[in-house]
Amino acid sequence: MLERLQKILSGAGVASRREAEGIIVAGRVAVNGAVVTELGSKADPEKDRITLDGKPLRLKAERIYLLLYKPSGYVTTLKDPEGRPLVTDLLKGVGERVYPVGRLDYNTEGLLLLTNDGDWANRLMHPRHEVEKEYLVKVRGRVDREQVRRLAGGVDLEEGRTAPARVQVVHESERNTRLSITIHEGRYRQVRRMCEAVSLTVASLKRTRYGSLDLGELRPGEFRRLTPLEVRQIGER
Repeated sequence: MLERLQKILSGAGVASRREAEGIIVAGRVAVNGAVVTELGSKADPEKDRITLDGKPLRLKAERIYLLLYKPSGYVTTLKDPEGRPLVTDLLKGVGERVYPVGRLDYNTEGLLLLTNDGDWANRLMHPRHEVEKEYLVKVRGRVDREQVRRLAGGVDLEEGRTAPARVQVVHESERNTRLSITIHEGRYRQVRRMCEAVSLTVASLKRTRYGSLDLGELRPGEFRRLTPLEVRQIGER
């Protein structure tokens, strides 16, 4: 049965469908020996020989779902031209190839999900599911009520206004303030840019919750496998 190549790659645990499109356009995929670069191209995973970077695609990989406490100083891509440490370097003993669900900045720490289940990853990242993500943000100096109100109500970024957020002051002193910010969007560097938009300087940023999942007792660099119940429940509202 013919399926779109990006769906086949996603189902094989290579990447999310969105990232699979980039892999195809880059000329890394071939079907029966012919390189395919056109999006929308289809193949039959049961009959066609599909290769990625010259290696046969493994179609029936064990589904893996991981929760990692990402330390600061790691990138959430699978390759880095600058040679910086990758989050996958921390996954000792994981036999299958996995990839991050969304991203955390190089200097951001906290909860990061990784999987080889493309459909599951796509559901979590799709805006219509509005999966909550909670961050603990330390900013320089004090935060006034107007800045909290603006963060909560939505701020104007280059690509448009952010959706309403939940914002709470967790601790404050003369030198810095800690905020809890909960969003359900997934824009590039969103929390940092939201803070910058209301004239706040971020000193540190940690994601503490993703949907129904939190860091629990994990320490930076540690990870665990999700239970089947957690896999089912995370996107529920």
